Amino acid sequence: MAELKNVFDIAGRSMAAQMVRLNTVASNIANADARAGSAEGAYRPLRPVFQTVFQDGMRNAQRASVEVRDVVALNRDPQRVHEPGHPLADEEGFVYVAPVDVNEELVDMLEASRQYQNNLEVVTTLRTLMVRTVNMGKS
Repeated sequence: MAELKNVFDIAGRSMAAQMVRLNTVASNIANADARAGSAEGAYRPLRPVFQTVFQDGMRNAQRASVEVRDVVALNRDPQRVHEPGHPLADEEGFVYVAPVDVNEELVDMLEASRQYQNNLEVVTTLRTLMVRTVNMGKS
């Protein structure tokens, strides 16, 4: 685990975590209508599991950030749909559709995007203030 030295490290970790979140959302949306021949083979939506990272591993540290500890598949049952002509249909003519709620995924995408943008704004503002400080010294 890299050390949390400054605000850039903290924001960078947070942005990386939100990118993982956005990638899982993209994967879920891409597989929203996926069909499988069995319930076990059906795609399950993914969610990242976040973990707080404290400076030096101490809870009372002055700096903390976030990282993705794991990406897990949600325990949702796929929808059983009768499509006897589908090549993946079982002997009874059923296929299993991925249990992805596209509206839920879009909300999660907006939230992750906003969190990413907030961290980017922190980095941009900090860089601007640093440049102004350097320019003040030149006068």
